Parts: sequence; C-alpha cells; structure tokens
Amino acid sequence: MATQAKKTQVSMKVNGVEVEGLVEPRTLLVHFIRENLQLTGTHIGCETTHCGACTVDLDGRSVKSCTVFAVQADGSEIITIEGIANADGTLSALQEGFRMMHGLQCGFCTPGMITRAHRLLQENPNPSEEEIRFGIAGNLCRCTGYQNIVKAIQYAAAKINGTEYQEAAE
Repeated sequence: MATQAKKTQVSMKVNGVEVEGLVEPRTLLVHFIRENLQLTGTHIGCETTHCGACTVDLDGRSVKSCTVFAVQADGSEIITIEGIANADGTLSALQEGFRMMHGLQCGFCTPGMITRAHRLLQENPNPSEEEIRFGIAGNLCRCTGYQNIVKAIQYAAAKINGTEYQEAAE
C-alpha cells in the first residue's frame, strides 16, 4: 500500500513577489519554481550540481536549485532569470552583454550563467578576467568556450560602473 507524503506549506519571495505553495518535503526548489510557479527559465540539467543550469539567487547566494528542497527555501528571497531584467522589462546590463558579446549559442546554460554572473557582480562590481572565470566555474557551457561569456560579464560590469567597455588586445 503506497503512502501519501504529507505536504508542507511554503512561502517565499520570488523575483520580488510573495508566493506560496503546498509541496511534498522531497520537492526540489527547481521543480517548485518551474512547475508550481510556472517560471521555466531556470533549467534542469544534470540534477547533481555539476552543470549550473538551475542556478538561482537564494538570499544573496548563488545556489543550484536542483539540490535545494523547496521547504529549505521557505521564508527566503529568490531571484531567477525572470527577475534579472530591468523593472521596465528592458534587458539588464548582463542580458544586454550576453546579446552584444555573443555570450550564448544554444542558450541552455544562459539562465544559470546570467544568474550566477548577477551575484558575482553584486559581490565584485569590477572583476578581472581571472575573477570572472573563477566566479562562473560552477556553471558549464558546452558551446561557447567561455571567452564570449567572460566578455559579456566584462561588458555588463563596465555598463553598471558607467565606464566604456574595452576589449583586451589579443
């Protein structure tokens, strides 16, 4: 005889909006975000924390939402890729950087990469190339070779800091 798992009420702020839901204790945050909230920008990749496609910002930290239970996020503030755009709906500096610097190809890693870069720039508004590469090391991209992702983050940092982006001479 199968037993029904007891559901737990969770509430959190996602992209500035108070949300709540009834979840089984085993429900992963990524599934809550995608299925309960219908925010499908957060991707499911490996489900083992290796790829970073599911990266969200949880209480000021980048986390891989495939290994966080929704009940662990109860009372938290979360930013997903859907919350990265400017309030008026225009592209954020990071999104613009990825567009202008061709920081994406297939796009599968892009939401997690941008969300991680968002936190990186909160922590370090003017990172070096080495600091960017270290900062995104937990997010895998199988298409770009990372060079244009790094350029996209440098572009965004310059824009946020009010300076002009200058590509390094090669």
